[in-house]
Amino acid sequence: VTKPNNKSGARQKLPKWTRSEKRVLTVGEMFSGPGGIGLALHNTKLKAPSIELSFEHLWATDYDPDTCKTYRNNLFTGNPNAQTICSDIKDVNLDALPTVDGFLYGFPCNDFSLVGETLGFNGKFGALYQYGVEYISRNNPLFIFAENVSGISSSNSGSAFTKILHDLNHAGKYGYHLTVHHYKFEDYGVPQARHRYIIVGFRGDLGLSFQVPKPTMTKKTAKQ
Repeated sequence: VTKPNNKSGARQKLPKWTRSEKRVLTVGEMFSGPGGIGLALHNTKLKAPSIELSFEHLWATDYDPDTCKTYRNNLFTGNPNAQTICSDIKDVNLDALPTVDGFLYGFPCNDFSLVGETLGFNGKFGALYQYGVEYISRNNPLFIFAENVSGISSSNSGSAFTKILHDLNHAGKYGYHLTVHHYKFEDYGVPQARHRYIIVGFRGDLGLSFQVPKPTMTKKTAKQ
């Protein structure tokens, strides 16, 4: 994906990346669901000879009360000040969401899924990804992570996915260098045949890019 031009109008205070020996990166999640993406990151600790990274969740949004409760119980137990915003995203004050180092979102797939009516941008949910783009543009996180269903690539004859990637690529002051990959999770030892597009982006001024991990090709069943 092309490197965008710098954009003005974003918040002046940027999350900064320094190669300190030990750092806790803050994250926020939009359209969080019960926490599949968030829990994976919550349990992740990266260690290398000169650096150690972990992650702390500061906020999450979703509209379903039970989902919000599940997320809080599983992910916010160590941070009583973390915010669970249980509301329709259209009613959320994006300016009030704290700035974080990393932004996560599995934006709604209802109108992109091949199981549904595949309405894409013509449906009720298709354009909701724009709220994430708006947050990114205001806060310029160090990295972004987005996920959606396989059908997104063919929605609106392919134009929907092209538009979404363009908007993420050009979001914020520096834009984002995106790595887009269609994952077949059974090739990574996960006992399911659900395939998903995952988008990982690093802010354009960092000079970083994500490398797609090599599949293990180890098949496992749910029983295993």
